[in-house]
Amino acid sequence: MDKYDIYRSPLEGRYPGERMKKLFSPRIRASTWRQLWLWLAEGEKELGLPISDQAIEQMAKKLTMTDHDFEIAAVEEKRRRHDVMAHVHAFGQAAPEAAGIIHWGATSCYVTDNADLIFLRNGLDILLSSLAAAIKELSEFAWAQRDLPCLGYTHGQPAQLTTVGKRACLWIQDLLMDLRNLERARSDLRFRGVKGTVGTQASFLQIFKGDHEKVEALDKIVTRKAGFDSAFTISSQTYSRKIDVDVGHALASFGATCQRIGGDIRHLATFKEIEEPFEKEQIGSSAMAYKRNPMRSERMCSLGRQLDNLAQNPVHTYAAQWFERSLDDSAVRRSTLPEMFLTADALLILLRNICSGLVVYPAVIQRRINEELPFMATENLIMAMVAKGHSRQDAHERIRVLSHEAAEQVKMHGKDNDLIERVKKDDFFAPIHENIERLLDPSSFVGRAPQQVEKFVGTDGEVQMALSKYQKVLASLERSEIDK
Repeated sequence: MDKYDIYRSPLEGRYPGERMKKLFSPRIRASTWRQLWLWLAEGEKELGLPISDQAIEQMAKKLTMTDHDFEIAAVEEKRRRHDVMAHVHAFGQAAPEAAGIIHWGATSCYVTDNADLIFLRNGLDILLSSLAAAIKELSEFAWAQRDLPCLGYTHGQPAQLTTVGKRACLWIQDLLMDLRNLERARSDLRFRGVKGTVGTQASFLQIFKGDHEKVEALDKIVTRKAGFDSAFTISSQTYSRKIDVDVGHALASFGATCQRIGGDIRHLATFKEIEEPFEKEQIGSSAMAYKRNPMRSERMCSLGRQLDNLAQNPVHTYAAQWFERSLDDSAVRRSTLPEMFLTADALLILLRNICSGLVVYPAVIQRRINEELPFMATENLIMAMVAKGHSRQDAHERIRVLSHEAAEQVKMHGKDNDLIERVKKDDFFAPIHENIERLLDPSSFVGRAPQQVEKFVGTDGEVQMALSKYQKVLASLERSEIDK
């Protein structure tokens, strides 16, 4: 059947990057199972079990699943209705000297769960490096725009001024929290290790004839070979599904940040203050040729919502487990775990592409400031009059009257805000007429926003401290591009 005649998930062919798609591919999964069986056999041989050198050599040469191996496993699974045992038989055919010792003492979750923990670890490593790159790129934008005043908004309404760079720092601060969350989830991971059918290691205790020290040594050997510092002392047949919950929460929190950032950029695009990158031949609308839709930010909000929804599955799956294990976790985890990581990877590709190419329109920003600044400047005008020896109450009343007159022109007649012109023509304010332009300088309304940006993203700031461990990987990452 042609590939265009069957459903394909967008997470396979459209949004995520190649590294993440490869990590969760059938070949990597099955080959990781084989690697786990080799590590187990090597550990058992090292501790005295009768496993030949030829068995180890054949296993080591056949770690990568071939297309032919997959065909053998498919036939075996149809016959045996057990995916792990199908792969045991397929591996045994590829390494016949090892056929009798593959999976010795293990249960299915030795390969399935330990492999999943490896995928969680490696997937988090991919995400962390990409997230660090996104933070770096957005920090460069914040630094470049740290002095550019713009309207701040509370309740969706114009408030005091901030700067474009300071607003970007709000996004960066949330991304730093995501970085810490993902780092914590990564550091909390431990190996399931060699635990047997219900986590008691009974089968291995039998194999080693009651030698507890050898059972613990085998656990440590395999854990070390898998690249983990430690294994769980306590497990059931599976590692606790609480691990999936914690990882899912960290990913969902990142997805929420992407929705927040995407929403802000979409609103700013509506105001025509800032736009995401727009390709030379990109089409915004099939009907309205003039449009420049923020499709990347919209997609980011959409996938962020999807990630939040996916992360609910581990919560419900963990809550539904019975005793040492029930198999109702299997089918949902097969799709949920890869899709959470693929979705997060797709979000980071979008985020990096947007952050590295944001377009700012200072003239539009200034025009919007000019529409609101006269009202914002009234307190400055009043204080300036007081400094000249006039009554604050008299100045306040006069400003109130002129403000209402100007507001009527804006709201009732659609005219520009002419409050400042009215102040300039009013003899009451003659003592400060020569200082009005200085009092209206937007940079005087942004407080310490530029200095806050410099402290936050500058040398030895919070951002640089958080990214210090990623310097080598950041140097090797290329600019993020999206194909579709």
